[in-house]
Amino acid sequence: MAHFDTTGLEDFAAKMVTQDIDVVRVGYSDIIGTERGRDILVNRFARTVGDGVAFCRSVYGTTPMGDVVDIEGGLEAGLPDVLAFPDIDTVQLVPWEKGVAHVIADIYNPDGSPSQESPRMVLKRVIEQFADLGMRPAVGPELEFYVLERTDKNPNGWQRYAEATGNVYVAGLKGDPENVLLRTLRHLSAYGLEVVAANHEFSSGQFEINLWHSEALDAADRAFRFKSAIQELARQEDKLATFMAKPFNDEGGSGFHIHFSTWDELGQPLFDDPTTEDGLSKRGRSAIAGVLAHAPALSAISNPTINSYKRFGPDTLAPWLIDWGLDNRSAMVRIPPERGRAARMELRLGDASANPYLAIAGLLAAAYLGIRDELEPPDPLEGYGYDPSKAEKLPGDLGTALQALEQDAEMTRILGEPFVNTFLTYKRNELERFNHWVTDWEFREYAYHL
Repeated sequence: MAHFDTTGLEDFAAKMVTQDIDVVRVGYSDIIGTERGRDILVNRFARTVGDGVAFCRSVYGTTPMGDVVDIEGGLEAGLPDVLAFPDIDTVQLVPWEKGVAHVIADIYNPDGSPSQESPRMVLKRVIEQFADLGMRPAVGPELEFYVLERTDKNPNGWQRYAEATGNVYVAGLKGDPENVLLRTLRHLSAYGLEVVAANHEFSSGQFEINLWHSEALDAADRAFRFKSAIQELARQEDKLATFMAKPFNDEGGSGFHIHFSTWDELGQPLFDDPTTEDGLSKRGRSAIAGVLAHAPALSAISNPTINSYKRFGPDTLAPWLIDWGLDNRSAMVRIPPERGRAARMELRLGDASANPYLAIAGLLAAAYLGIRDELEPPDPLEGYGYDPSKAEKLPGDLGTALQALEQDAEMTRILGEPFVNTFLTYKRNELERFNHWVTDWEFREYAYHL
């Protein structure tokens, strides 16, 4: 049995009482980024979490439909436990639930070793690799999502909120007649997520909220909390918020863009070099090259669902090719025009369904390998992208991406083989279930004429 450092738990609980908090929600990410957790009374907090809070390890193998995939160490091992221990430095008061505070937990095995399937632990593992190079990665997440409202017109019971055309970048009641976005933005600000701005995106009911950049683990924690909070706040409005990659045939998908840079131990930016033609340092160029070299494997983590690959294609503003460009939004990797402390890359590959911890870990792993191996990228994209004669295509489906991840030995080593094996098992089960499911498209296409 693990024995955790319980120093500070009693003081933490006492502090919560002084802030009128009587419940602490201990939450953590599963494989797909869904929050799992437990509400614990403050007056029993230290006693309850002192040896870790037990959860069945097969939470990492539980599908959205409630099926349990037989991951290694799961069903066949008798459904053993993992232990959640709160990182009390992550506590935030929940502004929309009176008397509730939220804290993020790290997941351990009963012997006290870190759970290698835990997405937060995967990211910590990659950050340690950067520390060995004397670097501190910084990340700024950008996430899009749809808000849906109830209807009896569609079989699934939902339609896009505030349906109208041409509302990209509008503010106020025009694209948000019930002020849902404004209320959400204020709640998120009070939740300590370092949100900075919000806007209506291209499609009806589609919005984007930007989070400020910070060190990679903190940025991932905030993005994880952000997704859970958006969904909770929508439920309070009797609406549904979805980060599904492409929920509609007639509208675009939702992206998860990640801005990434790295700093030395003195806080100096390492992607900037004013002596070069493009203002990028050798390290910055190598990071780009690493992301390009490992992009097929990275797709499996950044585009983790069957639906993800329906977002790709020419003229979608979602990547289709493995390329990079200077301030070019049609490239997979965009280098924004700012330099100096703001020198960075923007990975536009991911979609909003990606687990924030894993999407960031995958990007950092690929960049780390490029920096370590001093790779050099090809020439940047000129003009509008989507010309397959200029660059290789990204994987076109989840199965191909999973195969690329399995075959990328370097990415597997950095992310951890136990995690990669669990991820592949989980996702291949998803493919298997989908391939046996008769879809509405098939019935529409075949039933009348065949």
